[in-house]
Amino acid sequence: MAFHIPTLRNVVRLGKCIPTRCNVNIQSVRHLNLLEYQSKTLLEKYNVTVQKFIVADNIDDTNCLSAKLKAGEYVVKAQILAGGRGLGVFDSGFKGGVHLTKDPVKAKNLVAEMLNRRLITKQTPKDGIPVNHVMVAESVDILRETYLCILMDREYNGPVIIASPAGGMDIEDVAHKTPELIKTLPVDIFEGVTDAMANDLAEFLLFKGDLKKKAVDAVQVEINPFVETPQGQVVSVDAKIGFDDNAKFRQQEIFSMEDTTECDPREVEANKYNLNYIGMDGNIGCLVNGAGLAMATMDIIQLYGASPANFLDVGGTVQEQQVLQAFQILTSDKNVKAILVNVFGGIVNCATIAAGIVGACKRIELKVPLIVRLEGTNVDAAKQILKDSGLPIQSASDLDDAAKKAVASI
Repeated sequence: MAFHIPTLRNVVRLGKCIPTRCNVNIQSVRHLNLLEYQSKTLLEKYNVTVQKFIVADNIDDTNCLSAKLKAGEYVVKAQILAGGRGLGVFDSGFKGGVHLTKDPVKAKNLVAEMLNRRLITKQTPKDGIPVNHVMVAESVDILRETYLCILMDREYNGPVIIASPAGGMDIEDVAHKTPELIKTLPVDIFEGVTDAMANDLAEFLLFKGDLKKKAVDAVQVEINPFVETPQGQVVSVDAKIGFDDNAKFRQQEIFSMEDTTECDPREVEANKYNLNYIGMDGNIGCLVNGAGLAMATMDIIQLYGASPANFLDVGGTVQEQQVLQAFQILTSDKNVKAILVNVFGGIVNCATIAAGIVGACKRIELKVPLIVRLEGTNVDAAKQILKDSGLPIQSASDLDDAAKKAVASI
């Protein structure tokens, strides 16, 4: 079972989330999260030992399965970005997103039960997540399970290795109940992982003899479980790998692997235009510049009795076209009964925002109340643009005034 890095960061206190009164954690860093089979493909490329496997996108991919894998036992796993797959239930009523079988025909039937169905687990939305890929891998005899992870951490200004000999279970529980079974090693970004560090980690994970060397060869991974087999092998049985979106420009091959099936389509659309969007369940759409301002805006909306429908940050280099795209995304949510724009122009030119707002309102024929609070660079010119537009835009003197008007409008 693999774990999402933000969860682990909270457990070992290696990162921080900032809560708002809206009971949502907003993190300024976005990540590309690879599916298990994609992570294993990447590990295998760099000579990390993984199980032999195939990926089925349709039932024909499992033809001649026994010839492709030559395994004594198969593990069939639905590929989604959520935990609890083994105990999950499909929308068809079929139970379990992870199954073991020695029969290749049954393995093929299991794939057919999973593909193009929605899998519901404790970590998915209530209607589940569509399964577009199923991995069929050779089953591995496990003698012992360990945990190994590398993540980036601001506190240490670089990567940190986290390891535990108690793998294959809830790592949060391990950290809480037996913290002595968690080892944390910062990695110097200039020196890298040294032989001494690798040996220290292998010993902590209780690998001995020849197994120690095999474990050292695979320290640059995030695995649970990272196992020892009765046959004397060290295998990465499950994998979770994530990348900061800031790496996209130099890791284009990896980012081309992204599967957006599980993402909110509005988030996917926003990302195309370099907008940060997170959908929520409220009734006031928010367009802001900066994560801090977004959270303050959401808080004050709730303070006055309404609730935010989203977090939408246009960033510091926004152009008129991006404002149009932002409005189209906001109005695509039928729950949005009003839109509140709250922009403090530092790097951002308020006149650019105003021109974008006017153009967007005319283009999409906005039918919900629009409240705009602008402050900062070129704010007087921006207010004049809004005034001259002839559109029913409500201007606000400050954030408090803006929130009151937005709530009153619905």
